Amino acid sequence: MKRTLIAQVEDKPGVLNRVASLFRRRVFNIESLTVGHTEQPGVSRMTIVVDSSRTDTQKVAQNLYKLANVIKVEDISEQPAVMRDLALIKVGINGGQTRSEVMQIVKTFRARVVDVGLETLMIEVTGPEEKVTGLVEVLRPFGIVEMVRTGRVAMARGNSSSKSS
Repeated sequence: MKRTLIAQVEDKPGVLNRVASLFRRRVFNIESLTVGHTEQPGVSRMTIVVDSSRTDTQKVAQNLYKLANVIKVEDISEQPAVMRDLALIKVGINGGQTRSEVMQIVKTFRARVVDVGLETLMIEVTGPEEKVTGLVEVLRPFGIVEMVRTGRVAMARGNSSSKSS
């Protein structure tokens, strides 16, 4: 089972490297790691996804707390949460028929075309990991030229928050 941890960390140089080194030293396997700024100046938010059948999530959290720049760690796997993945997918196009087929698929998945070239379409899709993976699989026969995925970002629903007290 995949578990999702949210870590609030100081927004300072080297923090990501220290977190990555911790995972390497302890042989923790990361499924996904995304980092971004928060609403609080000087604080970044890490969304860390681990496979709990291969990595003890509690040990990950305990070890993260040992790092000086970690402010708070929360496992939101059991909480109601919104979890999203983003992908940019460049698909090869062999003419008008293929273009219209791909555009219909994009519409069905509620994704959008963000760049049109003579021989490619670039598609942006945001949603649960399963939706993104589903679109990738449907587009694969058309020929995926290039793709990038962000990994999971997550936030607890409602009044729950990861703000430190």
